Amino acid sequence: MTAPLLDVEGISKSFPGVRALHDVRFHLRAGEVLVLVGENGAGKSTLMKILSGIYARDEGTIRVDGRPVEIANPAEAQDLGISIIHQEMNLASDLTVAQNIFIGREPRVGPFLSERALNAKTSDLLRELGIALAPSQLVGDLTVGQQQMVEIAKALSYDARVLIMDEPTSALTDSEVETLFRLIADLKARGTGIVYISHRMEELQRLADRVTVLRDGEHVGDLDRSEISIPRIIEMMVGRHVGEGARPKSTDVAREEVALRVTGLSTRSLLKDVSFEVHRGEILGFAGLMGAGRTETARALIGADHRTSGHIEVHGRAVRISQPADAVKNGIGYLSEDRKQFGLMLEQDVAFNTMLASMRSYANGIGWMRDGRGRDVTKRYVKDLRVKTPSIGQTVKLLSGGNQQKVVIAKWLARDCDVLIFDEPTRGIDVGAKEEIYTLLHSLAAEGKAIIVISSELPEVLRLSHRIVAMANGRVTGVLDNEEASQEKIMEYCTMDSASEGQAA
Repeated sequence: MTAPLLDVEGISKSFPGVRALHDVRFHLRAGEVLVLVGENGAGKSTLMKILSGIYARDEGTIRVDGRPVEIANPAEAQDLGISIIHQEMNLASDLTVAQNIFIGREPRVGPFLSERALNAKTSDLLRELGIALAPSQLVGDLTVGQQQMVEIAKALSYDARVLIMDEPTSALTDSEVETLFRLIADLKARGTGIVYISHRMEELQRLADRVTVLRDGEHVGDLDRSEISIPRIIEMMVGRHVGEGARPKSTDVAREEVALRVTGLSTRSLLKDVSFEVHRGEILGFAGLMGAGRTETARALIGADHRTSGHIEVHGRAVRISQPADAVKNGIGYLSEDRKQFGLMLEQDVAFNTMLASMRSYANGIGWMRDGRGRDVTKRYVKDLRVKTPSIGQTVKLLSGGNQQKVVIAKWLARDCDVLIFDEPTRGIDVGAKEEIYTLLHSLAAEGKAIIVISSELPEVLRLSHRIVAMANGRVTGVLDNEEASQEKIMEYCTMDSASEGQAA
């Protein structure tokens, strides 16, 4: 048999106090999609950084076409035909598509850069890949999906034979995902080997020729396409059986006090007369297609976006919220869908981030924790939320996505908010960590917290919510008890046209 395109054997890597990888192995054939799965913290990103020359391995062998190789830096990886597309894109928004793809490698005429030759070279590449973009378009004017295509073109411009994709669909629309999948099929047909990292099980079923599972930095097993079973893969990932869990019932909280009531919430650009209420101990789900107004509702509610009208009551008391600080003062905490940009200070430690919304209560005038109370509170929530961290002094950016999410939750629990708004609470989080977040949300509701969950995943909305608010075109089109809800029925409400909205609401 022909040697694998890429063969990894016995890879180990440790950082101070942490063993990230131990004796990991896998192989990749030409024209194959190998899906690499594992919980956050399983070692996937560390392994990919070793293959792309960002980290040096401690032990193990890497072979390309059967030949042992050393990869000391990203340039050497690219010379070997290995390119990686990171989850967080690395593009310059004020440069064109062509300039981003060939940055540092622009064609020259004598000592001068040739814009005409650059655009022609880019046009040839984009045409070959079937990507409908103009070389002269500014990247900052592109959609996230189009930017992802630019990243792929950039990676393949190095004549990549091995393409590593890390969560490539995390921010794409359904149509953009379809475009990406068509491109992957074309790349397979050309003999490109693809390592695909994803937490989305439906993508795994559709794309994978084989699956390799990592757990706690170790190789657990491999499955050929004929052996792929989602329950089996999940059990391999987490080391235990993960059940679907019972759906909550609206009747369980119907008689509880109304913790938050919103009436006639409107904005100039999108929202129109949005009204709803959340009871103590209730999880209220928000469903809708992209642009329906779910996140905009949360942002208008907490004062992050200006609203033109709307009345807000917390525990029956009318409150004025014109900025996020007002929402916090009234016991409303908002966990943004972009936890890294809006929820955390990544360069600070766990203790600092946990105390971030309560700093005045636990710090002196210059920002230092006083008398150990803040650190004690942090330790309690790290324990209660099962945050995996060497210490509360660990820098947050070094934690896995699921543990970062728990630190954001700890921040608002430390503030003792009665109303918690979770926007895409499990985006970018593996299936095992999702279960922990689900359990945590249900336990918070059982303690009497009123919770709003905004999610693009209908199974998640059904799994978590007592009632479900459906939105379309900036309006509430229906409110469903979980007992009567189904994915089909929710989608029916989420796709209502303007003529139907009044009847449903």
